[in-house]
Amino acid sequence: MHPFIPALLLSLGVSACTAASKPATPLDTLLDSVERRLALADGVALLKWDQNMPVQAVARERQILDRVAEAAADHHLEPRRATGFFADQIEASKLVQYALLNRWQLKQQAPDTPRLDLKTALRPQLDALQHQLLIDLQRFDRERPADCARALANAIVERARDPLHELALQRATGRLCEAL
Repeated sequence: MHPFIPALLLSLGVSACTAASKPATPLDTLLDSVERRLALADGVALLKWDQNMPVQAVARERQILDRVAEAAADHHLEPRRATGFFADQIEASKLVQYALLNRWQLKQQAPDTPRLDLKTALRPQLDALQHQLLIDLQRFDRERPADCARALANAIVERARDPLHELALQRATGRLCEAL
């Protein structure tokens, strides 16, 4: 083996480790939390399939947005900013749910995966993420990238795990880069 090859491989390995260990930006951190919330939409869709429940839950959505508006000041956010951001989270979650329910209708079955209970598992996780998302949104707003829209688009493409969840991530961040 040429002596240059091991040195090259070592160099590539070190640079990959360096790239992987770079500190997360506020955008990265926020998108991590958004993706965690969107991942729960799959479980909510399964629950709604099993219980023949509608995706739209107006009273629950209003309750979430009211709590977000109340919590906004504690996170140094304008209520309008916080509720707009959360309205986008809700719409993105519904987008996933509608798409999955439609997919399962075409197959006439949902996947045979473990179900999570709404009251003891899903809602507590969603509620915990609400607090984290407000923290992450506030940090993002303080340290917003100079070219926010381009940075966001690039970050979404890098994270895409499948077309549905990429679209949902785009929907969840639809107003993220608007002027404050």
